[in-house]
Amino acid sequence: MCEFSAESLGRVVVAGAGVSGAGCARLLARVGADVRVADDNETARFRVQEATEVEAWSTAQLRESLDSVDLVVTSPGWRPDSAVLVAAAEAGVEVIGDVELAWRLDSAGACGAPRTWLAITGTNGKTTTTAMAAAMLSEGGFKAEAVGNIGVSVSDALLAEPRIDVIVAELSSFQLHWSSTIHPAAGVLLNLADDHIDWHGSFDAYALAKAKLLDSDVAIISRDDAAVVRVAGARDVIAFGSGIPLDGELGVEDGMLVDRAFGGGVLASAEGISPAGPAGVYDALAAAALARSQGVEPQAIARALDTFEVSGHRGQVVHEHNGVAFVDNSKATNPHAADAALRGQSGVHWVAGGQLKGADVAELVREHAPHMAAAYLMGVDREVIRQALLDARPDLPIVVTDSTDPVAATEELVAAAAAAAQPGQSVVLAPAAASLDMFTGMGQRGDLFADAARRFAR
Repeated sequence: MCEFSAESLGRVVVAGAGVSGAGCARLLARVGADVRVADDNETARFRVQEATEVEAWSTAQLRESLDSVDLVVTSPGWRPDSAVLVAAAEAGVEVIGDVELAWRLDSAGACGAPRTWLAITGTNGKTTTTAMAAAMLSEGGFKAEAVGNIGVSVSDALLAEPRIDVIVAELSSFQLHWSSTIHPAAGVLLNLADDHIDWHGSFDAYALAKAKLLDSDVAIISRDDAAVVRVAGARDVIAFGSGIPLDGELGVEDGMLVDRAFGGGVLASAEGISPAGPAGVYDALAAAALARSQGVEPQAIARALDTFEVSGHRGQVVHEHNGVAFVDNSKATNPHAADAALRGQSGVHWVAGGQLKGADVAELVREHAPHMAAAYLMGVDREVIRQALLDARPDLPIVVTDSTDPVAATEELVAAAAAAAQPGQSVVLAPAAASLDMFTGMGQRGDLFADAARRFAR
């Protein structure tokens, strides 16, 4: 139970009654804050009101009452140019996000002794790295939990029973944009690529939001990502990468994960990590750096990696038949993520397509087309990808479906791939594009891929 005098917060309004907003409202109500929730979705705001007994407002009511509001806590998805947030700023009311709220309350002892915060951000690989790090810490004897955009919300983590001592938080650029004082014990910046530029306004603004996590006791970056290295600047950092590590780094040597930053030496085998391939090794190095920063022993890291299984749609092998692996990486919703999914593989039957949202696939295709066995394309931007493939490798077999029915399109492509793939090859769903042109989400896209693989490869 939280015991905290919240008078210093004044009147707080939570803007947004979704999952994040509900968590913030619960937390604020538990610490005794004078709190309201505001949303124009009447059903959502009254659902929060019923669950927390806080007063519910429309955004119009919030704007009309700004002279009596001391703090606005916004949900991560609300854009900075949202009229109500702009009005709050113009009225001199501070606007923060859910993570910043949780950090401030935890640091002040609102829910008992402050917790240890470890945080992960980047364009791709956040969820897997967060889950790996939490597994390593738990194996090392810590009461740790993966929170944020994975599992339980950060706000709810402060109320959890039994108590969570180490918060391992996956944080988005939206959440970091609305943060100003968060200073974790260790923070990881995995990678940076064009994403959410429409929300942030520019790549530089997006990168700077992500880079806030480097204001940590221990800042951890990828030495292989030029944009990350650039935004880190002159900060004192621990680096990780795919090659042999120098002093102060983690890397790979003689097929083993090696720590030359925290004195751990050989940590674990680089073989057999889930997800398979370079992306899994990369995430494991980042997670190991976080774990080692907290003193987790190498043996615990090895045990965690030995039993770790990647979560759905992030590189899972969903079916195997006759020496052919079918890999669901539906979460690869942009070219950068698809690059990670395809890197280090050959003989790939690539299943791709969807909404590119203006992203350039030419570099991705030039890099990986030489190692492909065939490509199978669907979705609204299928012809853009097809043309890029023809420009890069005119001889590559390409199957294109014009069907807009999600089941029919997926089955057509997977059936063709299953018939063509040879032992030792793989069929990889790594769309490089968003899914909402045809599917309810990337989850449905991956599930239909797995169903089709089991149906047609037997």
